[in-house]
Amino acid sequence: MQHFKTLSTFLEYLELPGPEHPMLSVFSATGDGFLPCPKESSPPITNDCYTISFKKIVDGNLNYGRTNYDFNNGALFFIAPRQVLQWIKAVVFEQKGFSINFHEDFLKGTDLAHQIKKYGFFSYSVNEALHLSPKEEKQLESIVENIEIEYQNNQDEFSKDIIISQLSTLLKYANRFYERQFINRKELSTSLLEQFNEQLSQYVASGELQENGIPSIEEIANNMSVSQRYLSDTLKKETGKTTTEHLQLLLIDEAKNMLLQPHKSIAEVAYELGFEYPHYFSRLFKKKEGVSPTEYREKYKMN
Repeated sequence: MQHFKTLSTFLEYLELPGPEHPMLSVFSATGDGFLPCPKESSPPITNDCYTISFKKIVDGNLNYGRTNYDFNNGALFFIAPRQVLQWIKAVVFEQKGFSINFHEDFLKGTDLAHQIKKYGFFSYSVNEALHLSPKEEKQLESIVENIEIEYQNNQDEFSKDIIISQLSTLLKYANRFYERQFINRKELSTSLLEQFNEQLSQYVASGELQENGIPSIEEIANNMSVSQRYLSDTLKKETGKTTTEHLQLLLIDEAKNMLLQPHKSIAEVAYELGFEYPHYFSRLFKKKEGVSPTEYREKYKMN
């Protein structure tokens, strides 16, 4: 897989204009302007740059990570260094939009170098883009305009600090808007929870639990074609529980049924549920139910 270490070589590969700054490029379409389009197609590639773009695809397909990007209505998306990017036919964008690309070294020595790693949306799968309202678009466009002014001006000792400050503001707004999206898109959250539970149910029913042990959250997320971080954030926002807690609840629910079979020992139940060590199962069961597996079984017998 081809990897680009500098912003210049990356943009050259895309057949886009070279950057005004060796570590920063800004493309913005205002008025009758238009965004330049990248080369017609590309196999999977990676680079050492961050990308923040607001675009609408008119035609073509863009793949980032595992999934096809859905931003026909216009969406803000984020690409982190060394993430896999691919497009398989000519991608045509609507004229409006913006794209900011900056090398990870551009942030060295700044607070943003540490802060940016806390923004989960850089690790999200691409179909989990941020869908902006018209008002939100205008707010971000004004910030990008400020960045572009500094980008186009003659560089001085204040330029980088001003640009970094504006980038930080842009990301803070994006974080706020994502929070709004998590709250407003309850239908998506419910769908993800249903899919998550369905994946777990199928895993248990197929016998994989006994054969391969408890699945990782990453494995489940991959099967759902979403990122682990986005799945966890969405379910946490909607239900108040993490993906791990949802997984544990399902295992405990299965355990209750199995514990009602008197011929099974506690150890057998634990092993069949994918626990490598029975004492870990017993600790988790008591933590969630307030009684041990043995006490739960005895309580059922009395009833």
